[in-house]
Amino acid sequence: MLRPPAVAGQFYPSNPEELSRLVRRLSHPEKSKNKKHVKASMVPHAGYIYSGAVAGAVFGSICLPKKILLLGVRHFPRGEALAINSAGAWRTPLGDVPIDEELAARLEKECPLLCEDSVAHSREHSLEVELPFLQCLDQGFSFVPIAVGTLNFEELTVTGEGIGRVLKESQKEILVVTSSDMNHYEDDVTTKKKDRMAIARLLKLDAAGLYDVCRREKISMCGLGPAIVMLTAMNALGAQQGELIRHETSGDVTGERERVVGYAGMVFA
Repeated sequence: MLRPPAVAGQFYPSNPEELSRLVRRLSHPEKSKNKKHVKASMVPHAGYIYSGAVAGAVFGSICLPKKILLLGVRHFPRGEALAINSAGAWRTPLGDVPIDEELAARLEKECPLLCEDSVAHSREHSLEVELPFLQCLDQGFSFVPIAVGTLNFEELTVTGEGIGRVLKESQKEILVVTSSDMNHYEDDVTTKKKDRMAIARLLKLDAAGLYDVCRREKISMCGLGPAIVMLTAMNALGAQQGELIRHETSGDVTGERERVVGYAGMVFA
C-alpha cells in the first residue's frame, strides 16, 4: 500500500525544493557538530511556520539511525485505537519512505493491541509532518507508523512495555520519534505554566505522573497517549534522563498571546 501525502501544501510546502530548503533552514544540520545519541525524541506536529523551529532543533541535534518508530496521535475519530501500518510506503513531496516490515512484524507480535489499519492513518498529520525532516537528514531509513487514539492508561503502558521489549532485543539501533503538541488554546502565560508541569514529568520519565498532571490540571497535550507509550518503553530500556531542547508557543511566532499552542522539543537517553 502506498499512502499519499495528506497535508502537503498545508502544514508544509508541496514543492520539493522549497520543502528541502525549509527543513534544512529549520534544522541547521551544518551547525550540529556534536550530535547526541538518544533513544527517543519528542517533537511537535503543527504547521512548520508555527512549530518547525522546535522540531528542527531536535532533529538537527541528534544522530538518526536507519530504523525509526514513529508514534503519533490520532486526531480524528476514525480507525483503530492503536493503529499500525506494517507494509508499503508513505509518500511526501521528497519521495517515498518504506515501512520496515520486519520491525512492524516484531511490534505486532509483542504488542497484541496494535491493529493493522490504514483508515486511522489516511488523513492524520501528526506522523506525516515528521517525515520530511527525516528524509532530508536521514536518507535511506525505514520506519513504522503507529497512531494512538486511546487514553486508556493500561492499554498505553502495555503497548509501551511491548515496544520496550522489541527495542531491547533489536540488533540494530531504533529511534522512537514521538509526535505531540503541548497545551492548546489558552493564553500564553497559562500555556507556558501548564507546559512546564508536563515537561517536568517528561524529564523524569514519569509516565503515571504525566498522565495524572495532564488530567488534574487540564493540560490539553494532544500527544499524551503517544508520550505515555514512549515513556513506558524508555523505562523498560533503562533510559536515564530526558532533556528539553526547545520550548515555545505559537505566540512566539505570531505575536498573538491570547490563544496559543505550546510546542516542546525533547530527547531521552
